[in-house]
Amino acid sequence: MPKDYADLRAALLRDLDGLRYEVDDKKKIGWLILDRPPLNIVSYRGRSQINAIIECFGQDPDVRVVVIRGANGTYTSGGDVKAFPAIETDGMSHLAWNMAAPERCPKPVICAIEKYAMGVGFELAMACDIRLATKDSVVALPEVSLGQIPGSGGSQRVARIAGLTRAIDMMMLGRRIPAPEAQQWGLLTRVVEDSAALDKEIDDTVAKLVAQSPLALKTIKRVLSTAYETSIGVGLEVEGHAYEKLRLTDDYREGIAAFSEKRKPKFKDRL
Repeated sequence: MPKDYADLRAALLRDLDGLRYEVDDKKKIGWLILDRPPLNIVSYRGRSQINAIIECFGQDPDVRVVVIRGANGTYTSGGDVKAFPAIETDGMSHLAWNMAAPERCPKPVICAIEKYAMGVGFELAMACDIRLATKDSVVALPEVSLGQIPGSGGSQRVARIAGLTRAIDMMMLGRRIPAPEAQQWGLLTRVVEDSAALDKEIDDTVAKLVAQSPLALKTIKRVLSTAYETSIGVGLEVEGHAYEKLRLTDDYREGIAAFSEKRKPKFKDRL
């Protein structure tokens, strides 16, 4: 990594703005916690810090899965709207890059949603691999009520996942979509009863992911990232080459051996 970029990232990680992070080296979780009570609003500066934290987790050998969550039983009600007018002209045209950090992370990223996932918080969630929510949560892209549109990737991801009709319904009307409906649309992976059930779902999902080959998980992310960007022919070509590459790894040989010997595999994340 170039020294100037490393220095920039180190500077971003100082004086975190409404964020904190933790590493649980036993469960292999990197926790990114939105922590600005009461509704964990995400600041403009915090967006760059979110990107930097996730990049650090991507390189940390003690982290196998990243989990993004809000403090005190609430995910986030969105961005710091009142501060937006003070940001310089053309200072917000790049926001989707920072919120796409979960997509670029080589490790699985889970977003755990309680109560609200609105605006930039929902856009961050949509860039994650797995989205878990309590049944009383709502998701929304309400920017139209401010005379604006989503600016951190929300319009494109919702349209691709849920379809144009639902994206229009959600964005033009500023609708708050209840978690069960959002799951039907494909915007959420699983919906659970309450916060206690969410804790258990996080633990269960992390345990399943940690048991898998890190190389295979990383490759799945890369292959799926092409699904909306290329023709099916190109996508199948990418899939085939990725499959062949994994056949040469220690993890694949261990997986085949474990299958043959009827035991659980012990993956080492080695080529």
